Amino acid sequence: MKKLLLILLTVTTVYNVGAQIETPQPSPKAKFEQKVGLTDVTIEYSRPGVKGRKIFGGLESFGTVWRTGANANTIITFSDDVEIAGQPLKAGAYALFTKLISATEWEFIFYKDTNNWGTPKTIEANKIATTAKVEVEKIPFTVENLTIDINNMTNNGATLELIWENSYAAVPFTVPTEKLVSAAIDKVMNGPGEADYYAAAAYYLSEGKNMAVAMEYIDKAVEMTKDKPKFFYLRRQALIHAANGDKSGAIKAAKLSLKLSEEAENAGYIKMNKASLKAWGAL
Repeated sequence: MKKLLLILLTVTTVYNVGAQIETPQPSPKAKFEQKVGLTDVTIEYSRPGVKGRKIFGGLESFGTVWRTGANANTIITFSDDVEIAGQPLKAGAYALFTKLISATEWEFIFYKDTNNWGTPKTIEANKIATTAKVEVEKIPFTVENLTIDINNMTNNGATLELIWENSYAAVPFTVPTEKLVSAAIDKVMNGPGEADYYAAAAYYLSEGKNMAVAMEYIDKAVEMTKDKPKFFYLRRQALIHAANGDKSGAIKAAKLSLKLSEEAENAGYIKMNKASLKAWGAL
């Protein structure tokens, strides 16, 4: 009996030691985080390799639903409500599946149940949050490992991109930046500081919206800092006044911004102010 117990103990010890050995995964896990506008987007997935195989139309047959990765679900999380290819999608986490319709058309499926291991045996309609059909482009080189990325970013949206083997597909999505910023501006403007006025004016300028309000805000920011004027505030003031058709106000602000940026030896602002003043016929 003692001998049997010793054997069992030895086997158990060897097994436990073996279970603690970490080895490379065939499809390594990846986590990607990106802020688009004010919305946080996170993607967690595994990255299988081509490894000399035919992937689309081979390993992954057309007419089937692919897990969009390997191992556990590929999960994409949005911190705010967004729109996927024009369709609303609530904030939250979704499993991302891909219906491989053909070599030239896929359909991305944003699925509410993220706890599947791989593709569900049956895609339940009530668990589909939204879908997006996209064209698939062929690329003239091979991408070895599945790559999911976010590109073409603006303040208001981006594209969710998938590239693997010789195929590329992208889904456009929009984020509620304008709604979030406007709400923040309305809240803060009850008792703003000069930095708040400046930030609000700069945002409106970047979006080309509410320019009369932008001029009101930037003028307040400049007035509040007149004892210690800031060349970058004045630069923004010049651009906003120009956008509102106030050329003389724009020139006045640009000249002071140029003077202060020269004193600060800021080459970038010196160059921008001189270019604007020349364009406005003041230099």
